[in-house]
Amino acid sequence: MTPGGHELPLATPNNLCEHLKTAALTRPDDLAVARQLANGEFEELTLAQLERLSDRIALALREQGIVGGMKAVLMVTPGLEFFALTFALFKAGIIPVMVDPGMGTANLKTCLAKARPDAFIGIPKAQLARRLLGWGKETVQKVVTVGGSGIWGGKSLKRLLADVSVDAVYQPQLPAEDQLCAILYTSGSTGEPKGVEYTHTMFNAQIQSLKQDYGIKPGERDLATFPLFALFGPALGMASIIPDMDASRPITADPEVLLRAVERYRCTNLFLNPALLAKLANYPGNEQEEASIRTRLASVQRVISAGAPADIGQITRLRKLLADGVEVLNSYGATEALPVSMFPSSQLASTAPQTDTGGGICVGYPVAAEIRIARIDNGTIGNVKDAEWLSEGQIGEIWVKGAVASAAYYDNPTATSKAKVADGTEFWHRMGDVGYLDSKGRLWMCGRMGHRVCGAEKTWFTLPCERIFNTHPGVSRTALVGVEIEGSITPVLCVELAAGIDADTVFSQLATLSQEYSHTLGINRFIQHDGFPMDVRHNAKIFREKLAQWAQKRWQKAWTA
Repeated sequence: MTPGGHELPLATPNNLCEHLKTAALTRPDDLAVARQLANGEFEELTLAQLERLSDRIALALREQGIVGGMKAVLMVTPGLEFFALTFALFKAGIIPVMVDPGMGTANLKTCLAKARPDAFIGIPKAQLARRLLGWGKETVQKVVTVGGSGIWGGKSLKRLLADVSVDAVYQPQLPAEDQLCAILYTSGSTGEPKGVEYTHTMFNAQIQSLKQDYGIKPGERDLATFPLFALFGPALGMASIIPDMDASRPITADPEVLLRAVERYRCTNLFLNPALLAKLANYPGNEQEEASIRTRLASVQRVISAGAPADIGQITRLRKLLADGVEVLNSYGATEALPVSMFPSSQLASTAPQTDTGGGICVGYPVAAEIRIARIDNGTIGNVKDAEWLSEGQIGEIWVKGAVASAAYYDNPTATSKAKVADGTEFWHRMGDVGYLDSKGRLWMCGRMGHRVCGAEKTWFTLPCERIFNTHPGVSRTALVGVEIEGSITPVLCVELAAGIDADTVFSQLATLSQEYSHTLGINRFIQHDGFPMDVRHNAKIFREKLAQWAQKRWQKAWTA
């Protein structure tokens, strides 16, 4: 029984929204979501209000003919409606299809064609794009507009809710634990985006890890800068504070806006991708400002960084702005499996020398998955018996197994068979990354498997090689790519130089530096680049495929000159 005399629901792993129901009954007046408006003010929902609103939306959707088993595209900006709609869809057994807008319109249209949605729920801007670009035109039968009228077809959410009692209660659907409950398309760093299938069991495993491995407790408040992670907030009893920023382009966020949100709500948790982490770390202009920001961030108990490896220097700078003992937790994983490992910032100093000399980036200890390293194989591996496990310190492909890993890509058996390996009744997920395990069981990242440069007699891995050259004071950033020269794949280093640096002088020094380490031997061709093409979401992943094409054209032009 709750303090108010309510009967608690039975604990069940079958539906993510049951976590919200429990939190709403035990702490009804606690904050669930707060969204910062353009004028700096905030709108809020308590846990009880979010529970009731999501119930009403589930009933309204049912009246509109959007029911369990259907797939519904959800294109709504992070805010109160986004949270209420998502939990409503889960309650109703409707499968939300979430597509990262950062992937671009062409990929987005392809993703929606593959998902074959029955309904489209979106803001007016998304509805306009749907009409103009033909998103889901083959299958979408039901349309709901959020934050606008129904002129785009269907009805507005506001109109639908007007016909549902404010006290209406919806009994959530309890699907089988392995039943599909969401399809997530994210802007991957390589290839065409694939729809990752999520089940409630997978969501629950992630929630459990956030509780046990990250120590998140009910009553906390999170600066929610990434929509998917933000959804875990109410399920954890943690309020999600949504700052006024474009979640699809975090690099454009204003650090001052983030700090105001943290300060107003005394946020205990910050979820930052590398771009946002760097924004905050570099915000203070002097020691006086640094002291002021440290005061404003005094409530923060942890920082979770994910999406791409954060720069060690940026993490060090950010730690100076946090209270003593507060960790920056560098998390490794992917949409298909998250979290996999985690490494606290307090231990970075012990691994930095190995990273600087080409040992890769330490991403820490396994948290919610078993990790093994397999010999690199570009083909499909049907059974784990056909894999060759590598020993400690040997670089190979990173495989993970656990409840936090998705079992399949939606309607993509080719991609599924490539990424999943049967192990009895379980499976291993091939991360597509290369790395190794050390004597302490820690995982070290050495880059994407598809980005390694394979010569006739040697293979060069991106992260270990690039770090060697990145330590040069005249270098801002490097990217290793393979270029075909005289019929052979040859490593070429693309280099962003620091301002005012002479390229010829630096390249001569880099050529000498490459001879000092066994893993960089053979890298003796360098090209200056003014600004690498980067991913929109994290601004930390280099689009090496584009860079390799550019480098190939540069060398071909040089040969014919």
